[in-house]
Amino acid sequence: METAAVNRLGRAAVCILAVASAVLYLSPVVFGAAGKEAFVKKTVAAHNIVIFSKSYCPYCRRAKAVFSELKKAPYVVELDQRDDGGEIQDALSTIVGRRTVPQVFINGKHLGGSDDTVEAYESGKLAKILGISNIITNDDL
Repeated sequence: METAAVNRLGRAAVCILAVASAVLYLSPVVFGAAGKEAFVKKTVAAHNIVIFSKSYCPYCRRAKAVFSELKKAPYVVELDQRDDGGEIQDALSTIVGRRTVPQVFINGKHLGGSDDTVEAYESGKLAKILGISNIITNDDL
């Protein structure tokens, strides 16, 4: 009788180990997207200005130039310089409905892409959001 109990315990332990191994093996696939969404949300919450960008992208450079003109330093996540950049870009798609870069966040809220950023800058909306007054806009952006 003891042998039967030991066998059952042994089989249960093997089953538990098999499930644990599967969870650990699949966790990057299953939990990776949620982890990247959490990364995006945490990054946006931790900084006043966040730009998800690619270093070679002309639209990203244009969005960054707006903040340079305003003498504000955004926190920039260069997706092309990260191993998980594609996954972060997928998470952005889930969060804001766009996979394109740049994606700009101000004070925890999504502003949009390059055109949205330039438009907000030229209209004075961006200065207002950032609490800046008496800004002269540069139409060359």
